[in-house]
Amino acid sequence: MFENIEWKKIMKELSIPLLAIVSSFIIGTIVLLATGYPPVETYSALLKGAFGGLNNISDTLLASTPLIFTGLAVAFAFRCGLFNIGAEGQIIVAGLAAAWVGTWTGLPLVIHIPLTLIAAALAGALWIFIPAFLKAKLGVHEVITTIMFNYIAFSFTAYFNLKVLAKPGQIQTPDIKSSAYLWRLSNWIEMHSYLNLGFILALLVAGFIYYLLWKTTIGYEIRAVGSNADAAEYGGIDSTKMILVAMLISGALAGLGGAERTMGLYHNFRNGFSPGYGFTGIAVALLGRNHPVGVVLAAILFGALTNGRNYMNMLAGVPVDLVNILQAIIILFVASDLLFRRMLNYKSEGGQN
Repeated sequence: MFENIEWKKIMKELSIPLLAIVSSFIIGTIVLLATGYPPVETYSALLKGAFGGLNNISDTLLASTPLIFTGLAVAFAFRCGLFNIGAEGQIIVAGLAAAWVGTWTGLPLVIHIPLTLIAAALAGALWIFIPAFLKAKLGVHEVITTIMFNYIAFSFTAYFNLKVLAKPGQIQTPDIKSSAYLWRLSNWIEMHSYLNLGFILALLVAGFIYYLLWKTTIGYEIRAVGSNADAAEYGGIDSTKMILVAMLISGALAGLGGAERTMGLYHNFRNGFSPGYGFTGIAVALLGRNHPVGVVLAAILFGALTNGRNYMNMLAGVPVDLVNILQAIIILFVASDLLFRRMLNYKSEGGQN
């Protein structure tokens, strides 16, 4: 399998985000020095918070799990030339669906867990269906419709959470049944972390998406439409169908992220369910070059920044907002794709290979 991988090409593509990350930390060092904070102590605290022990590593992976799903959602749509900016809405609608199905009683574990996961994936797919249909059939730009559906999702989930599912006076739904839990690794390993089987599921889904995109006919057709829809149509590929398929799969991937938060972390749906996983997923996909392996690595990086920033504040006295600055600088440099390619004398690939 691996003998056919073009390693030279892969390393070239990886060098762009790696250079962006290094450059962002250099700029971050300048910012630290300008504001009077010691860079070595600051970054040491960040690394300690993210990877300084089993609990820290587990919390980093926990923070990265929903970002893997939303990053895959954005990346998958982009492979078809589409921009799913609605992963935030899809993840919270799916989280609510998982919270509802998860409270069903009388179901054995082997049925309840898959059923809840499927319900969340379907909710994410259904939430993107109208934008997908409008794009495929009428050419309505998906950026506008998916963004607007985020706002609809915020109001929709708030209403059903507070007025339908939650008990009076509560701001969250009832806890799901234990038969719908994604088991936490602390059940088997002595540690204090909520890391659960959702992370393993995310890795399996990333592997599946890689296989789907590069080893199947439907994946080839999706990538062909993303490269040139007119040429794909001329070659006999139904671009309308592929747009619908790509968008629905994208929504389902984001939906699985909502399922992990409900089934593995919170065990219910609550206000503030997502602190922006869908929007951060856009940056994750961008940094990961819209490749499943890159998405996983980028999600872990953002999880490390999220988990390590509290240690930066406690050990080095650095405001946690500095991490947001680092994340923004990383995104800025990754977006400056052409600049880095000229520096490295690479031809532009557009992240579509």
